[in-house]
Amino acid sequence: MRNDILRRDLADLVTKAGTQGCVALSGTLTSPYSGETIDFARDSTGGSIEIDHVVALSDAWQKGAQAWDEDTLRTFGNDPLNLLAVEGRLNAQKGAGDTATWLPPDKSFRCEFVARQVAVKHDYALWVTPAEFDAMERILTSCPDEPLPEAQHAQLRPELAAAPEPEPSPEPTPTPEPVAAPPATAPAPIMAPPAPEEGTSTDPRHKTCKSAKAAGLGPYHQGTDPEYDWYRDADKDGIVCE
Repeated sequence: MRNDILRRDLADLVTKAGTQGCVALSGTLTSPYSGETIDFARDSTGGSIEIDHVVALSDAWQKGAQAWDEDTLRTFGNDPLNLLAVEGRLNAQKGAGDTATWLPPDKSFRCEFVARQVAVKHDYALWVTPAEFDAMERILTSCPDEPLPEAQHAQLRPELAAAPEPEPSPEPTPTPEPVAAPPATAPAPIMAPPAPEEGTSTDPRHKTCKSAKAAGLGPYHQGTDPEYDWYRDADKDGIVCE
């Protein structure tokens, strides 16, 4: 889903060869939250761009999502209507804030931002607090013609794939001089590879559960959420980042 949103939101997009046009390799993001231009290059500057849930997962959970089944929760978490590519620092600053507690620094985007939150909450029947309602009304009163956005699904872009770099020609292998065979010895015992450390975090955005939870993520359930394997389940209850 991260690649889907990057393909949708990046300009000057280049995709990675051999991925059927799926993986975003490079491009330029004009951040909707700040208006700043950010150059994106996978595996180098990619960490500066994050995918934000416009209606934060924690905010949704507090305002109706507790009653959802797993399919609805998964659909909500991956709904492109509720996802935007933004700079990581503002994603962290926003956290689980709603319209009453956080608005984009770029005032020209605030109407669209609030309209997107209204659209998401309407589609998923999530409620708003009185303070949130008042903030939404105040912002949208200044732009009564602002339309509710609709989900935009990014298509695969194989025509933008970067050409693979040619492999260097191998150096000619010199003919080795004959040497005497070593004396026969008993074969070394075969050692089993060490077992991987349980719960080693591979979360691309958060090094700890505390950081993930502060961004409105988790909990993750064993057998349901692939993110479960990113963290150590200390109490062995099948849930991490509780």
